[in-house]
This record gives sequence, structure tokens and C-alpha cells, in this order.
Amino acid sequence: MRKPRILEIGGYAAGYAGKLFAAADFEVVRIQDGRQRPCWVSQEAMDLYLHQGKNFVATSDVELIGTLAEQADIVILETDGADEADSYGFHAWSTPIKASITPFGLTGPYNNWQATNATLLAMGGYTNLMGDQDMEPLTVPGHYVEFQGGGFTYTAAAAAFFAREKSTIDIGLLEVVMALSQFTTVMWTCAGVVRSRHGNDFWSVVPTTLFRCVDGWVYINIVPGFWDPFTTLLDLPELVLDPRFASNRLRMENRDALHAIVAEKFAQWSRKEILDRAEIARVPIGAVLTFNEVLNDPHLEYRNMWTLVNAPDGSTLRSPRLPFTINRHTAQDPAISVKEGHANG
Repeated sequence: MRKPRILEIGGYAAGYAGKLFAAADFEVVRIQDGRQRPCWVSQEAMDLYLHQGKNFVATSDVELIGTLAEQADIVILETDGADEADSYGFHAWSTPIKASITPFGLTGPYNNWQATNATLLAMGGYTNLMGDQDMEPLTVPGHYVEFQGGGFTYTAAAAAFFAREKSTIDIGLLEVVMALSQFTTVMWTCAGVVRSRHGNDFWSVVPTTLFRCVDGWVYINIVPGFWDPFTTLLDLPELVLDPRFASNRLRMENRDALHAIVAEKFAQWSRKEILDRAEIARVPIGAVLTFNEVLNDPHLEYRNMWTLVNAPDGSTLRSPRLPFTINRHTAQDPAISVKEGHANG
């Protein structure tokens, strides 16, 4: 019994979708077209992260790619626009499940516009929310948009596969960005509030920002339900009775006074002391970690976050595994067994 086959064509969004399928024990064949795409890290690092466990075909021959697409159970095609997808013959392929990833989708007035992660984040409103209020906006580094788009593609294609439905899936990365902005849109829809940027301060929930401590920084997020235990963490239970801070609205109005109180306390303690107090008080606080501290974080180590990958030079490197685990049952379980590429149920 052969594994279900995925044909992967394109850049980092397609690569991430293929990575998810490879981790789910599908056979993934990636087309290597020789095209170099802009990358936040080295190309070698990106290849090691995205393409473990895949097979490769080096070609730009559209006819050969079409033949391989016809032999696949799912094809994932990422292009710069609708016309490029058409040039591959995407709509003519008889593959049961076809997924297209483009910046703006296959239809609509922008369907052939060019875009990058940065321009998509700007159009989706993300950029406007990041940075200091009186300075230029910032953007999200890395390949956030493409990886989120790859995750959406995997979810939709896998759902169609296990539902035994033929589907053509049209992923527009601008729509991916918009789908992830639920808090921003809910604030406008339900409260008529247009969010704006305020540096590290989340602004609408107080206190939620960065504070310096003896040996670094910590970030706190004190939604109203955590306010009372947070005053215990500070050894200042009297703040519960302070009329300036009796509600989130009042804490917003008096944020400078409250931030000064918190800053004075935290400046006396180390990150460990603050985290220990947070654990006792049951308050969400995160210490700002260095990269080496992240790599050696005991919780991530215990949860087996890291996996080993083999580099071309023969060395073995640590890389983050997927952020979820799957409890694999035996094929005798009729609810989840897989036969000829489809779920029995």
C-alpha cells in the first residue's frame, strides 16, 4: 500500500505545507525549480527546516510537472499570481485535490499583484499596530505570512483528503493575514475602537507591557481576571482598594501611575524571583530570553520540542519540531486506519 502522495511546487508557504504533510507520513515530492527566493536566514538553514523527509525532482519543465501533478493525490502550487498559476496548467490538472497559494488569490482585481510578507502585513493592518506611537511603524520579521498560509493550506487540503472530496483550494495570503486579526476586528465591531500602536504597551488591557528587572526584562499581561492575584505578586494587596485601579478602564486612565508602581517593584527582583512569584500567584508572566536560553529551556526540552536534522556536511543540528504532537494509534482502530490514502470511518 503506497502512501498518499503530495506534489509541492513553489516557495516557503508551499514548503511549510509540505513539511506538515511529511510529518503526517505522506509522501511529499518537491519540485526544485532552481529559483532563489528572498530569505531571512541562509538558504541552507531554510532547506534544512522545511524539507526534511521529502523527495525532490529538479525541473522547470511544465509538461513534466503536469504529469507529476496528475499522479499525485494532492498538489500544492505557490505562485506570484493567477497568471503564473495558469501557466502551469493548474486548472486543467485532474488531481483530486489542488491547492493554489498566491498573494491575493486566483480571482479579483489584485489577483496578479506582486507582494512580500512586509507589504501583505501592511495591507492587513499589522504594520500600523507595531512600533512606537510617534515613530515609523515596524513589521513582523521572518516568514510569518508564508508559514501561516502553509498551515491554512495543509488544514484545508488534509480536510478534503480525509473527507474524500475533490476540491480546488484557493489560498490568498492577504486573506490569511486578515483571518488572523480577530482581536483587532472584534474591538472595532463590538466596541467601535480602532487599535493603534503604542510600542510594547498593549494599551487596551492594563498593565500589559515590558518591565525591566535586575537581570533583564519580563512581559506581563494582566487581563481583569488576573488583577487581584497580581497585586498579591507585587506584595501590594492594597492596590485592590485603590480607586484609581478599580477597573480596567480606570487602570487605562491611570496607566502611568500604575506602571511606575510596577516598575519600582520589578526593579528590585530578578527574572527568577518574578517568575517564582507569578507561579505562586498564578499570574501569566514571561521572562525575555536570549536565543541560547530558549534553546536550553527546560520546559521545551521536557516536551521534546527539538528534533535532529542531518546537514549536507554530515553534521547533526537541532531544529524545532512541529508545535503539536499526534497520538498515533494502530491501524486496527477502524476510526482512524488509513487504506489506499483515505480514512476508513
